[in-house]
Amino acid sequence: MDRAEAVIPHKSGEAEPSAASPGSTGLAGLRERIAGARLDPYLLATAFFVAYLLLSLVRYRRMLTMSWDLGIFEQAVKGYAHLHAPITQLKGPGFNALGDHFSPVTALIAPFYRVFPTPVTLLVAQALLFGVSVIPVTRGAGLLLGRGRGLAVGVAYGLSWGVQRAVDFDFHEIAFAMPLLAFSLEAVVRRRWAPALWWALPLVLVKEDLGVTAATIGAIVWWRTREGAEQEAAVPAQAAREGQQADGAAAGDGAGPDGQGQDGTTGGGDQVAAPLSDAERYGPWAIGLIGFGVAASALALAVVIPAFHGPGYDAFNHINGDGTMTGHIPFGTAVRTLLWILLPTSGLLALRSPLFVAALPTIGWRFLSHYPENWGTAWHYSAVLMPVVFLALVDAADRSRHSRQPWLRSYASGVPAAAVGAAMALTLSLPLASLGHTATYKVDARAKEIQKVLKLIPDGATVEANVGPVSWLVDRTTVYWVGGTNGVVPQYIAIDNSTGWVPDPMNYGSQLHPGSTYTMLANQDGYVVLRRN
Repeated sequence: MDRAEAVIPHKSGEAEPSAASPGSTGLAGLRERIAGARLDPYLLATAFFVAYLLLSLVRYRRMLTMSWDLGIFEQAVKGYAHLHAPITQLKGPGFNALGDHFSPVTALIAPFYRVFPTPVTLLVAQALLFGVSVIPVTRGAGLLLGRGRGLAVGVAYGLSWGVQRAVDFDFHEIAFAMPLLAFSLEAVVRRRWAPALWWALPLVLVKEDLGVTAATIGAIVWWRTREGAEQEAAVPAQAAREGQQADGAAAGDGAGPDGQGQDGTTGGGDQVAAPLSDAERYGPWAIGLIGFGVAASALALAVVIPAFHGPGYDAFNHINGDGTMTGHIPFGTAVRTLLWILLPTSGLLALRSPLFVAALPTIGWRFLSHYPENWGTAWHYSAVLMPVVFLALVDAADRSRHSRQPWLRSYASGVPAAAVGAAMALTLSLPLASLGHTATYKVDARAKEIQKVLKLIPDGATVEANVGPVSWLVDRTTVYWVGGTNGVVPQYIAIDNSTGWVPDPMNYGSQLHPGSTYTMLANQDGYVVLRRN
């Protein structure tokens, strides 16, 4: 089924289902409706959810955690689950997570964590959110470009390097932004303006910078409704003139100055109101979202985060460590990152869509950051760009079909296939490729022994730890970051010393906490556990 068969554009910008064929009632009608409902987006989303979850679980079981983020977010969710503040001791004793990033949306995981108090709960939630985001991307592409190209875009999105890097990176709050962005921008390409605005609104609760992204979506909706109104303005006027001429001819000489059948009035003299255009109906709401998004980000950065952080917070520290504007991203790195964002995903075609504007706030703060990890393609930083780029591709490919340039029409037609080919080729060197190897599912003897060692620490204890042990201790102990206890003397110290960064583990506790002594409980495969005397 092609686009013309899938959807009939409605005057208001909404999509209406095609009319049912005569006699489509009873069991036959039900079968027709089921056959007409495309299950492709949902089946594809389910497949990717399973793949993402499998990757996350095997990494966790094999103790391949990449950073402390999983532990930080688990501590915050743990606080919400017990109806407490989201205190993340890993950031410092009593530190409120809202003083680092404004991400209250993570509280949605709390009820599930209360029932299943394990970091796996967060990993399941992330895999589900990423998987759900596949639905609108695939569905929107299928409706506009046809089933085959829609599936190609959906697979390319699910396999995209930005998504895979994020799934590989344990857990991050941006998982909540993925379906919100995808559903919002799908609504934009389908000209469903109200859902586009509503889906963008909760972005302000995901992370402080995403309020600006929500504002850009408001700007896109405002622009697209005005664009549509300008293109269609001449059609109603012409239709009205033709209608008046026809009415006059039918009425004969009796139709005259009394206005019957003319000047937009009825025989009774009642004025017929012209329907509101999309620009008139949704334009004010789009402008409202622009203002709300910008205000929400400004409020979070200038008031909310500093209030929870306490003294010493400086918003510019998230851009440049010393509050100055020095140390910009190298030009070559910026170009390389932009090419990775645009070339294998959309063949640069996304640049032809105004939807790409929604990617600019994220690209902007990353390139202004003084942290080199924000500049490149590693970790989770590019994930929120993937729904934007792929739906911009869908929009651009659809618009290009009406281009006067034959080469552009041909190029746009082939980009979805090229994108899925590029995604599959790149996957050979990306995390999901590991699911094809049997060794991925085996927990080696070293990991098993380390897990036994960490179980020597009793539930409810206070522990000082680094990356390796953190995610295996947060659910049942109070964990502080090594060297960041700020005067708190923990009962246990657990560190991954595989690289030998602590030359004298036996005396490390006394070095961290002068006046206290520790006994070594275990030194297994590079993991050291010390107990305070």
